[in-house]
Amino acid sequence: MLALKQEQLFDEIDILPIDLKTEIVDKILASITPVNASIDALWIKEVNKRKADIETNNVSLVDGDEVFKKISQRLKS
Repeated sequence: MLALKQEQLFDEIDILPIDLKTEIVDKILASITPVNASIDALWIKEVNKRKADIETNNVSLVDGDEVFKKISQRLKS
């Protein structure tokens, strides 16, 4: 009986609009990996620090293509 209900659920999901499907996925993922506020706070602090470093020119930005080119060269040698 459970298999039938599961199959019905999947059938219903298939016909949902994409925005509702993504909302469902977000809720499922949140239930699997609950939010950790302390880790989120640390990431926000780090992002703000990096943003400030960029805005004040404390760091040099490197184009992504250049980074991958250098990595490829290092792997070849």
